[in-house]
Amino acid sequence: MSFKLVILSHRSTQEDWPDKIRAAVPGCDVRLVRTYEEAMKEIVDADAAYGDVVPELFRRASKLRWIAAPAAAPPVGYYHGELVESDVVVTNLRGIFNEHLATHIMAFVLAFARGFHRYIPRQVRREWIRGEPIIHLPQSTALIIGVGGSGAETARLCAAFGVTVLGLDPRVPEAPTGVAELHRPEALHDLLPRADFVIMTVPQTPHTTDMMAAPEFRLMKNTAYLINVGRGGTVVLDDLTEAIRSGEIAGAGLDVFQVEPLPTDHPLWTMPGVLITPHCAGRGPHIDERCINLLVDNCKRFNEDQPLRNVVDKANWF
Repeated sequence: MSFKLVILSHRSTQEDWPDKIRAAVPGCDVRLVRTYEEAMKEIVDADAAYGDVVPELFRRASKLRWIAAPAAAPPVGYYHGELVESDVVVTNLRGIFNEHLATHIMAFVLAFARGFHRYIPRQVRREWIRGEPIIHLPQSTALIIGVGGSGAETARLCAAFGVTVLGLDPRVPEAPTGVAELHRPEALHDLLPRADFVIMTVPQTPHTTDMMAAPEFRLMKNTAYLINVGRGGTVVLDDLTEAIRSGEIAGAGLDVFQVEPLPTDHPLWTMPGVLITPHCAGRGPHIDERCINLLVDNCKRFNEDQPLRNVVDKANWF
């Protein structure tokens, strides 16, 4: 069979993608569209689409059966009601960022363990002050919220440093390598007091939105650190700021925020114990290659009526 695929222009798309898909799936009609007007025209008889199919486009699509989301966890609103209620299958890009996210997390872990979050500001001020407390990793515990791809890789790296890893995940059937204990989300409050590092890799879903807020921070050790490279909407930023200010927790390593960019006047920028990166944890080599390879593979599967990779539970956004 052959089918029509509309690629909606996105920062992830490349000019050579249509040729690569046509080479892998002869007869596939691939249209790379750059404007909303083009999209409104081409989506009408498309069988599949890559990108953000907003409600106006979705209503125009009379044949659509598959949407490839251009992210592992698209922003809130991507899974709009009409899409969720339809029979259209959605896939995402989960898995292509695993080692980059895990490496970024470990950078935060090691920085906090050795006091770099204190020493770096002193370097700027040319202050020679020693004596910061350290966290001896073989005697520490990390709670990883979300032990799918990137969380599992983080667990493996943490365990290599001797960290005891507790995993929390609603779907992973058995503990990945490095995870000493695997728990379901309802165990969160029981696990928080045990952790020196609370590491979040989860997407924002109806179940994870605001999952870390004032009640959860009160359960953490006052020497513990929160690390979030998943989605900013999973952490209530005002509650986190107050928890650090009051000493309820020691600090945070943050790559994602409820509001992005983080406003320049936000107190987190200058709070002791906080390390901030600008939503860049997933950056690294081979991402574009992995993205198109996944899309090509799913195009082959779609053309042959085979199960697609990375199918999303639309009602739960992941």
